[in-house]
Order: sequence, then C-alpha cells, then structure tokens
Amino acid sequence: MPVVGVTTSPPAPLDRPGGGAFTLVFTTLPALLRLTCGLVAAVVALAVRTPPVRVALLVPVVAVLTAWSVWYAVRALRHGATGAMVAGDVALTTGAGLAIPWLVAPEVLPGEVSWIAVLASTTVINAQATAPARWSVPAGLLVTAGYATGATAAGNPVEARSHAMTLLVQTGITAGISAVMRRRIGHADTAFADYQRLAREAVVARAAREAERRQNRDLHDTVLGTLTMVGLGALPGLSVTLRERCAADLRTLAALADARSAPAAGPVALDDRLRTVLARLPELPVTATLTPCALPAEVAGALADSAAAALANVVRHASDATTTLRLARDADTVVVEVADDGPGFDPATVPAHRYGLRESIIGRMASVGGRAEVTSAPGAGTRIRLEWTGVD
Repeated sequence: MPVVGVTTSPPAPLDRPGGGAFTLVFTTLPALLRLTCGLVAAVVALAVRTPPVRVALLVPVVAVLTAWSVWYAVRALRHGATGAMVAGDVALTTGAGLAIPWLVAPEVLPGEVSWIAVLASTTVINAQATAPARWSVPAGLLVTAGYATGATAAGNPVEARSHAMTLLVQTGITAGISAVMRRRIGHADTAFADYQRLAREAVVARAAREAERRQNRDLHDTVLGTLTMVGLGALPGLSVTLRERCAADLRTLAALADARSAPAAGPVALDDRLRTVLARLPELPVTATLTPCALPAEVAGALADSAAAALANVVRHASDATTTLRLARDADTVVVEVADDGPGFDPATVPAHRYGLRESIIGRMASVGGRAEVTSAPGAGTRIRLEWTGVD
C-alpha cells in the first residue's frame, strides 16, 4: 500500500563546514598579511633612497604595490582570493624582484631584510595558502627566480642565493602544510556529508514508517474493525447497521485524508470529538462524563481515536458490559479513561501481531507525546487511561 504524506525529494546541497573554515582562514590571513606587509614595505622603501635607487622609478612602483595591497586585502576579505589575484600578486612581485638594482639601496640589500625580500616572502606564502599546489609551487619558483636574478644583478650573489633558499623553503613548507590540511579537511567534509545524508535518509525512513503506521491504525480502526465485528456476528450481514457503519468508515477515512493534506488547524474541542465517537457506536451503551477541553487538533485527534479504538474493543469482546467514558483535566494534564466491567484479559498474553492495543492506542498516543496505560485481568474488567501533558 503506498504511503502518503512523506516527502522523498533530494535534500539540499550538503554543507562543507571544514572546507568553509579553511577557505575563511586561508583568505583572511593572506589578506591581512598582504595589507600589513604592503604598507610597511612602502614606508621602508621610501625611507632609503640612496643611489643607485632611481626615485623616479621607486615612487610609482611603491604606489602601484601599495594600491595593489589595499585592493587585494579588500577584495579577498569580501569575496575570497581568486586565481587571477594570485597571478597578479606573483607578476608584480616578480617584476619588483627583477628591478632590485634600481629599487633597493646596496646597504640594505644583505641579510634578507630589504622590503622586496619581505614582499617576496609574503607572496610565496600567500600563493601556497590560496591556490592549489599545481599552481602555487610554480608561482613560488617564479618569484624566487625573479628575486635571485635581481639580487645578482645588483651585485650581491650571496643575498641572491641565501634568500632564494629561504623562498624555496617557505614555498615547500607552506605548500606541504596547505596540501595536508586540504586533504584532511576534505576527508572530514566527506565524512560529515555522509553523516548528513544518512541522517536525512533516516528521517525520511522514520517519516515513511510513521505514515504507514498511521494508515494501518486508520484501517484497523475503521474497515478492519467493521469486518471483525461482522465476523464475530456483532453486525449482521446486509443490515442497516452494517451499511451505516461502512458509510461512517468511508467518511472517517476521507476526513483523515483531507486533514493530512490541509494545514494544521487551531485548538479543537476534545469533548465534541468524543461525542462524535460515541455517535458512531450506537450499539454500545456508554456512560460519559466529558469536561469541556480544547486541545491542538493533532492531540485531540489522537486522544479521540485512541478512545474510539478502546470502545471498539469493548464492542467486539464485551458488548454486554457496563462501559464508562471520562474526560477530565488535572492541572496541565488531560486524561481520557475508558472502563468496562467485562471479562477482561491478561495484557501480557496479547500476541505481537495484534494491532489494537499496540498501535491503535499505545502507539497513537506515543506519536503525540502522550501515554496509554492498560489495566486488565481475567474476570476483572478493563481500564484504559490516556494521558497527554501540555495544557496551558
């Protein structure tokens, strides 16, 4: 039998929290590093302008690099780093390295402390952090080659070799760390995505099982209940009572289908719902005490349907018993009791395949956060107590 009311559409795209955090961190840090180093480098570059530094070339180069550093930081923080940004950074830094003879004074070039040395280190580190290794490592090598060429042309091959080695180490270490982190975070995100998928599949499966249980309860309490009563001889075949009972079952099933397709309604009167239940069982004399009580529609439906299932059991198994139905409120708890002085039974001996108590009463109440208590013994009658807590 198809199960209605269950959505099985594909879930929304799964989140990747690890990858998102990696991107955030490795975008924010390079942006701030580029901005701070760019501004400090500008100040240092303009502070030492002794020959052979060409001021006419130094000033525009510093202006371009400073503007680039500011734009890079703002763009990266707002939208993330892109391949074009990495390429631009590498190109500008490589060009500056080749121009070392005209941009850096000889006295500040040694020791890997010149502003272009700092600029080169910043660029190779940022490239490894913001781009895959297949692009970032060649970018680091290009910056290294540019710096080494410029420092050698400036007459300081020792500085060229020493800082080139530093740049290569920085490239290798940063690329290795970034690759390991990307791989580990990728594994974590895959595991998280698998967990999300399984969790959503479990929710859909639970919803499908609950919808199937609801349908089975509805059929048990209507069509199957009527057929059982016919089989027991409680409703003679082709009788007016049987026709009325079948018509009532069809109305009930149609009403249930309409209710599940409609939006949730406001509070409904449980006492009115219970009177409707009694009207469907004219063959069973019931003494009813019903206190006015309004509850959420779903809860009222569960209580009324559970009471109806309990009364139907009385019709089937103790039709001559004295039966009472009571609705009361105790503080924030609603109580519905169905009691009869019939032959009773031992609840522990009810077969597992029997649906009445297990699903139509106990399971139905559990589905709305309530509880059902069945008290009975052979020769001692039966009392079914339904409780739901949550009344304002």
